[in-house]
Amino acid sequence: MKLEEQLQARSGHQCELCSSAAALQVYAIPPQDNSNTDNSILICNKCAAQVEKKEELDHAHWSACLPTSMWSEVPAVQVVVWRMLNRLREESWAADNLDMMYLDDEMLAWAKATGDHENDASVDLHKDCNGAVLQQGDTVVLIKSLDVKGSTLNAKMGTVVKNIRLVEDNTEQIEGRIEGQVIVILTKYVRKQGA
Repeated sequence: MKLEEQLQARSGHQCELCSSAAALQVYAIPPQDNSNTDNSILICNKCAAQVEKKEELDHAHWSACLPTSMWSEVPAVQVVVWRMLNRLREESWAADNLDMMYLDDEMLAWAKATGDHENDASVDLHKDCNGAVLQQGDTVVLIKSLDVKGSTLNAKMGTVVKNIRLVEDNTEQIEGRIEGQVIVILTKYVRKQGA
């Protein structure tokens, strides 16, 4: 039986964090090198995006589901719930639930292994000059003329850059193709088209 089928059977075809039945996926809990039912859970796209810090935290969503899912008997679910409660610990309900939650030493070490519990609820996302979230493949417009270092290329204000790529480790930079040349552009100099 495949991993996804085993997780569906265990979860009753529902997200193991919020009980949603829509758009479920296997989430392998980091750090790990081999996914199995002990270190993976079945979660919906909304939970996955927020757990992976690809979307701002929806406090109402988590306050509705974490106080229930924290009582799961599945260690992998408990680890993710503990991490999320820590990210939301500024909220009184999250701090209260965190105080009630118990993880044995081995599970606590696993939960702390990524260091995610030390972060707050803020999420670093690529945003344009107006604060609109940029996604891979978006189209943006330059709001300032830019001289490209090491090139004679001058990207004029108003230039449309299609199919951008997000620079993985720097939320202030994107990559785009202008006049056939791939360049790095600061997000503060672009506006998302249609935003």
